Amino acid sequence: MYRTHHCNELRIGHAGESATLAGWVNTVRDQGGVIFIDIRDREGVTQCVFRAEESSEAAELSHKLRSEDVIQVTGRVDERPTVEGSSTKNDAIATGEIELVALELKVLNKAEVLPFQLDKELSNEDLRMKHRYLDLRRPRMSQNLRTRHLITKAIRDELDAHGFLEIETPVLSKSTPEGARDFLVPSRLNPGKFYALPQAPQQYKQLLMVAGVERYFQIARCFRDEDLRADRQPEFTQVDIEASFVTEEDIYSFTEGLLAKTFKAARGVDVPTPFPRIDYQEAMDVYGSDKPERRIGMEIIDLSEDFASSGFKVFSGAVAKGGKVRAINAKGFASVTTGQIKRLEELAKEAGAGGLAYIKVKDGEWKSPIVRFFSDEEKAALESKMGIEDGDLILFGCDEWRTVCEVLGRLRLEVADMTNLYEGKEDILDFFWVTEFPLLDYDAEEGKWNAVHHPFTRPMKEQEDLLADESRFGEIKAVAYDVVLNGNELGGGSLRIHEGDLQAQMFRALGIDDEEQAENFGHILGAFQYGAPPHGGIALGLDRIVMLACKEDSIREVIAFPKNNKGVDLMSGSPAEVDFKQLRELYVKSTVQDKKQETPT
Repeated sequence: MYRTHHCNELRIGHAGESATLAGWVNTVRDQGGVIFIDIRDREGVTQCVFRAEESSEAAELSHKLRSEDVIQVTGRVDERPTVEGSSTKNDAIATGEIELVALELKVLNKAEVLPFQLDKELSNEDLRMKHRYLDLRRPRMSQNLRTRHLITKAIRDELDAHGFLEIETPVLSKSTPEGARDFLVPSRLNPGKFYALPQAPQQYKQLLMVAGVERYFQIARCFRDEDLRADRQPEFTQVDIEASFVTEEDIYSFTEGLLAKTFKAARGVDVPTPFPRIDYQEAMDVYGSDKPERRIGMEIIDLSEDFASSGFKVFSGAVAKGGKVRAINAKGFASVTTGQIKRLEELAKEAGAGGLAYIKVKDGEWKSPIVRFFSDEEKAALESKMGIEDGDLILFGCDEWRTVCEVLGRLRLEVADMTNLYEGKEDILDFFWVTEFPLLDYDAEEGKWNAVHHPFTRPMKEQEDLLADESRFGEIKAVAYDVVLNGNELGGGSLRIHEGDLQAQMFRALGIDDEEQAENFGHILGAFQYGAPPHGGIALGLDRIVMLACKEDSIREVIAFPKNNKGVDLMSGSPAEVDFKQLRELYVKSTVQDKKQETPT
């Protein structure tokens, strides 16, 4: 037996008892020949004392220890003494009232000098990823993994209590033309054919509803070959949920209960339910985003009517073309620097704007070259609607509706970062639903309509007939919903199409003809012919939920072994080349050419 207790277990009630601990050397302190070693395991830390008069052999060996050596210590539990009238108790740790007086020491494994210190934050993420097994020893990272476990357990317990069955669906599946880029896996037994790793178990969970399972969930691994961001990984985990004979209200209810339970388990907080709801149109109009961050204020104000006849032709011209003039008030930010304005202009242009119009309100003066074009009525409307005060910075967007939303939505978030608007709001949990998404969105570049969520999303009942009229596709709303927390989409779902003819019509709206439907979706269309129940569901991003519960900024901080921003695992060296024999067995040949080094002349 390596240990009788873990390193966060011994208390004053154990005084006088014998105990054996095993773990890593956290710190070594030599105080006049008496060696104090903090031994650490995943549960906590205990102080061990090595004195020659207690055990000369253990004391001598303790002088040779260094941080991260793996050791086993057997000794006597003592109350920490009072020295020169001062208590040596440590209130910062749970075991701070006692110490283990070492009688025996075994070195289970020696450690080399570490590439970085575990008690300090490290900005070099590549170094952390290369030695991830060491990075995970740090208390913050260890706690993140523990929190992830607690959240996953709470999810399973809650769904089980509501009659959901946990069922695994295939990882090797079929590539379909919808959605993001697939990861492909060549089949050795079927030369020239490929599996696809699932982007989500969408079709399988709907087929389980046809199978009569009624309530299904899965902690599902999903894969998307797409560019990475702080909240994206090529492989990720989602809580996949589907239920039969439900309305969207049912899904709202059990999802809210689920999230409340997870945050209670992770943070010990009570999340009020039901969550508020806003529709997609309001989210875009007021916040410029379909996953708005509402804690920072700075709501977007529409000024289109006020500037429809403005002498400032940029504004009036946009309105004349059917566009919008809107603005946000960055309260107290008239002190913005030239560099910050340049950054805001860059963001506006990236979002599709031609430039950035703004007004600094400073010392009672509106400082901007565009103000001279405004009439007194326009100034009065602007001041009244925007609540302008001295020290404010007004930022404008004028263009077609979507571009204005995108521009001002990005500016809101950037200004919030620049002005520290999140400070003091870290513990606010703003859960809400965004509802009534458009069913379809037109891609002018591709010249086709795409599904906003996915092609199995149900249109609103009263608008199903509009799928027969392409000129009205843009009017159709979906029975779809996203749950949002503090500007992060935690998950999205919808009621599904369960009728074969309606599903075929939806495919045709997306430009998928009957032949392609039969080839790629014949299995689900066929299943719908045999009594598919009404059903719907939601998929929640487990990594994002844990990230927010742990107050982290990136999902990489809550995944045990993540990829970096290039999709590379620096620790194991994947992805990696494979030898010719392996490729030959799969009937695959790489077309990548090695770069030839130029020979100097």
